[in-house]
Amino acid sequence: MKVTIARIYLHESANAHEKVLHYLHDDAKVRGATLFRGISGFGRSGEVHTSSLLSLSLDLPVVIEFYDSSERVAEVVAQILTMVDPSHVLTFDATAHDASNGDA
Repeated sequence: MKVTIARIYLHESANAHEKVLHYLHDDAKVRGATLFRGISGFGRSGEVHTSSLLSLSLDLPVVIEFYDSSERVAEVVAQILTMVDPSHVLTFDATAHDASNGDA
């Protein structure tokens, strides 16, 4: 089954990830979503966000990834673009291997 995957790159301190994840689960009800917490990363500013054993940073990079049909992802991304910096949102096509459809 053809799907579209969307990735949203954020950082913890902005708390936007909580709003986006809540929207994906409760309102958009997409097929699946995951939030990944990075151990290090940097963006356009060049500032490096990192964690170490000595400090528990609350400003680490986070990535929210979700997928659904191409049409559904387009609708959901349009709403997410009102919540976050549009340059932090990527989409790409993929194939979901669904055993009930013989795709396994």
